[in-house]
Amino acid sequence: MTAMDAALSSVVDAIEVPTDLLVAGSWRPAAGGRRLEVRDPASGTVLATVADADSSDAAAAIDAAAAAAPVWAATSPRHRSDLLMRAFELMRGRSEELALLISLENGKSLADARSEVAYAAEFFRWYAEEGVRLRGQLGMSPSGANRLMVSYHPVGVSVLITPWNFPAAMATRKIGPALAAGCTVVLKPAAETPLTALAVAAILTEVGLPPGVVNVLTTSEPGPVVETMLTDRRTRMVSFTGSTEVGRLLLRTAADNVLKSAMELGGNAPFVVLADADVDAAVEGAMVAKMRNGGQACTAANRFFVHTDVHDAFVDGLTASMSAVTVGPGPDETSQCGPLINAEAVEKVDRLVRDAIERGARALVGGRPGEGPGCFYPPTVLVDVPLDARILHEEVFGPVAPVFRFDREEDLLPVVNDTDLGLVSYLYTRDLARGLRLAEGLESGMVGLNRGLVSDPAAPFGGTKQSGLGREGSTEGLLEFLEAQYVATSW
Repeated sequence: MTAMDAALSSVVDAIEVPTDLLVAGSWRPAAGGRRLEVRDPASGTVLATVADADSSDAAAAIDAAAAAAPVWAATSPRHRSDLLMRAFELMRGRSEELALLISLENGKSLADARSEVAYAAEFFRWYAEEGVRLRGQLGMSPSGANRLMVSYHPVGVSVLITPWNFPAAMATRKIGPALAAGCTVVLKPAAETPLTALAVAAILTEVGLPPGVVNVLTTSEPGPVVETMLTDRRTRMVSFTGSTEVGRLLLRTAADNVLKSAMELGGNAPFVVLADADVDAAVEGAMVAKMRNGGQACTAANRFFVHTDVHDAFVDGLTASMSAVTVGPGPDETSQCGPLINAEAVEKVDRLVRDAIERGARALVGGRPGEGPGCFYPPTVLVDVPLDARILHEEVFGPVAPVFRFDREEDLLPVVNDTDLGLVSYLYTRDLARGLRLAEGLESGMVGLNRGLVSDPAAPFGGTKQSGLGREGSTEGLLEFLEAQYVATSW
């Protein structure tokens, strides 16, 4: 047994990670008996195999969710809250085991993985609290003819599709509000990182969640499995986090069945440093915004626009900070940046970097894939990046910071907003009023003003344009899983 296999075994022993499908409260193999390999991206080692679901398993999961829906919808908000709070406490108590599991199958550093577990658990606590605060409305119609009564009801069976880059947080950010609202769910995690989602599901069954309320399908064939679920007339909601390209496909299927849809899609986040910015603070914020999970985040800073007055100082500071990052396997405590998720991800990042260099950009650090085994790409800083470089127009999803120098603030917004995506923007300035004015002109759903991190369970997470539909977190995330019912009456 290798050291990595031994590490996984210790995690399985500690938190009893199941590797089968969860359907109707039971862990069971896939209908065809197929298994899906889960690999460590740092070495290529097979960590485990999990059940590989097909369309018949998807139909069974919808059957289970639909059967459990009436009873779960009728449970009291307090009872649902208590179960979510217990799940929060279990996640917090097992944070080290969960962090190691994330680091093993996802590759992110242990520090990043620990932060993710803490963030993920908070969604259970937030919605445990938020679910009991939901209020209806009562008012008089303007004509005085009747009263207006509005109450909220669970939307129904919900299909939740999560990505590989935050396997715990993306699961709890969807499961938490769905359960608080009274919905039953089928979760389909990414094939690259299914173990974390299964561990979270095991916690939910341990706290006493009724059978069928949460079902989990792991599969190597997401297309037919998801289509089976979305075309079932009992499904009423789809919540997806992932690429804009896949989001478009899901929306087409959802449209045919008029499903309520929440989409958290791609990002192309600008990081703007104005002439009056605190350069040291901007560099520190840039490292957070760029290097969280090695740049593999939809919120990652993707394009750096730096005023010419502070350009050289900022680039010097960023280059020094990126050069100091220790790259290595995620579970290694000394690692600050783990591997990318797979070889295809490395190839994509390298293509974008080479395109920029061919167009005149220069790499001050990094710029080439790592040598040896594993899917590593070093932290990279590019300067003199021209506006026509693909890296300024496509999501990098890697530890690469392309820097563009600008001279006139009045010319900035048209360039920054020249993208179909609008998830998050980052802006550094010492003048708060100036920053707020500029933030209003940024076409993004979120803005980090003198901050490199915006995510918070209490805040509405989501974007504009083709970065998605709807919001997660905050009260808005709960309302996504609810339908308003209006009753006209008088007394």
